[in-house]
Amino acid sequence: REDPTEEDEAEGKEIGEGQGLLTVDQPWPGMLRTLFRDEEQYKDKYFSTFGPEIYEVGDAARRDDDGYFWIVGRTDDVINVSGHRLSTAEIEGAIVSYQGVAEAACVPREDEDKGQAVVAFVTLEGDEDSEGGDEFEKNLREHVAEKIGKLARPDQVVWSPALPKTRSGKIMRRLLKNVAAGKDDYGDTSTLADPSVMDDLQERYKQGNGGG
Repeated sequence: REDPTEEDEAEGKEIGEGQGLLTVDQPWPGMLRTLFRDEEQYKDKYFSTFGPEIYEVGDAARRDDDGYFWIVGRTDDVINVSGHRLSTAEIEGAIVSYQGVAEAACVPREDEDKGQAVVAFVTLEGDEDSEGGDEFEKNLREHVAEKIGKLARPDQVVWSPALPKTRSGKIMRRLLKNVAAGKDDYGDTSTLADPSVMDDLQERYKQGNGGG
């Protein structure tokens, strides 16, 4: 489900193919039923966004054209830009909604002026080696600004043929954070489906590919 609009705060809008917030409208055995001695916090955390009958899991997810759901990341994973806490899932959702973008992952990078800056690793549709030009990148940043706000505009865009994923399809943001931090040793890659992705990403980042 997408974020609710002002006209439809209770339910939000169910989406077909695309990215949004993962919700559940039917209970299941392992579902958290309360918080010890804090029923109100439980309701506020899991049922305040879409109403008392829709459980907000706390994950952002992408639904593909076959109807399968892919977990993108936690919605409470944030980047602190000039004192503003920005959801990485929300920024990624805005980037992916731009025509021509297939996938994106955002991580923080230390910044002297803003505290943290947004680094976006972006995969485009079509040719796996395709890269966006200056005009495409400019328009993509403006698209994010229109969707969320100017503070959410990526400070650097790194065009990536593929993102580092585990065999189950989970994006390893820990590795991307190490790349954005300029670390030569970006960590253990044994769980990746294709470890060679990291060498390519690190080289692209060092070259300032798409940087601004």
